[in-house]
Amino acid sequence: MADEQGLDEVVRFTSDLIRIDTTNRGGGDCRERPAAEYAAARLAEAGLAPVLLERTEGRTNVVARVEGGDPSADALLLHGHLDVVPAEAADWSVHPFSGEVRDGVVWGRGAVDMKNMDAMILAVVRGWARQGVRPRRDVVIAFTADEEASAVDGSGFLADQHPELFEGCTEGVSESGAFTFHDGAGRQIYPIAAGERGTGWLRLTARGRAGHGSKVNRENAVTRLAAAVTRIGEHEWPPRLTPTVRAALTELAALYGIESDLTEVDALLDKLGPAAELVEATVRNSANPTLLDAGYKLNVIPGEATAYVDGRCLPGGEDEFRATLDRLTGPDVDWEFAHREVALQSPVDSPTYARMRAAVQEFAPEGHVVPYCMSGGTDAKQFSRLGITGYGFTPLRLPEGYDYQALFHGVDERVPVDALHFGVRVLDRFLRTA
Repeated sequence: MADEQGLDEVVRFTSDLIRIDTTNRGGGDCRERPAAEYAAARLAEAGLAPVLLERTEGRTNVVARVEGGDPSADALLLHGHLDVVPAEAADWSVHPFSGEVRDGVVWGRGAVDMKNMDAMILAVVRGWARQGVRPRRDVVIAFTADEEASAVDGSGFLADQHPELFEGCTEGVSESGAFTFHDGAGRQIYPIAAGERGTGWLRLTARGRAGHGSKVNRENAVTRLAAAVTRIGEHEWPPRLTPTVRAALTELAALYGIESDLTEVDALLDKLGPAAELVEATVRNSANPTLLDAGYKLNVIPGEATAYVDGRCLPGGEDEFRATLDRLTGPDVDWEFAHREVALQSPVDSPTYARMRAAVQEFAPEGHVVPYCMSGGTDAKQFSRLGITGYGFTPLRLPEGYDYQALFHGVDERVPVDALHFGVRVLDRFLRTA
């Protein structure tokens, strides 16, 4: 059981880590090393031997191993990223890097994504050191750089260049699962992630005939690009249910006492009410235009125009995705992947999933645990290269009206102290039995 010191530490560590500005603006503009050194020092104080690893100077990762009691058991990877997305201080109620603790809430960028989980990991393993606890299986801890961009300096680098540090790891646990979802009708749902859509960030390029803005031009690159972008943005992708999403819909339907007709997915989602939010983004592929770039002067028709599209693919859905983009872009626009990562699918009938479910139910007996698939992605994608099956499990018990999902990358990101305490207790319970 997590001790009182661990409950104090998780709050302090969350606040301290938030105060270390690890903003990742993309393109290599980030420096995680101060946060990595902070985490490594806390691990060393617990008797562990963390190693600091960099592909690029200042983009630091931390890896340590907690030896388990059963040498024949597979190891478990426990990972969290140290970088955060940018925050505009003028938009916030408090400074985003203050780490202020006020009215029972820790405020700041990273409070839910995901310095809270980093702090939980530190608090749990330090509690084990004080109590002389050893988990059943080896637990490999990884704090990574660059998750909020390409992960090339973080989990990608670790998986490709230092696979030996993850020897024996068959499963991994990280962000975005086991949080309280209030359905508005008194039910508390705890979704545990067992899958992720794949990442397919696209670059579209239209070419045409450059010319004067006053002349008729039937080969206008901007017009061609705009037409393709409109077709992509307006496209209705058909439902495609993966095993995880099928399990989520089936369990949610049972919870609400409605028929789980998986042949009429959108009708079923309508019947689920607010709970549909947990699955509606993962019943189909998606492609959302996000950036446009064309021209250099108002009265000059450019010969080339570029757009970027945030594409997401279901497990097994890439062939359909490619064929659809070929059709929507048409003959006058080329497309390519600017960044691409695999979709993930994890079993919901595994012993590890059952232990996560049991840990949540022990401390939230009023809750209903269901599986779900993440609409976005995490470092689990890169670690899957090592054969590691990934789950999303950052336990937080949240009050009603607290929109957890909206605070990811949002203004006034914050986490209740009580939620951190709950997280430490649940994570400790799970890891001891995992």
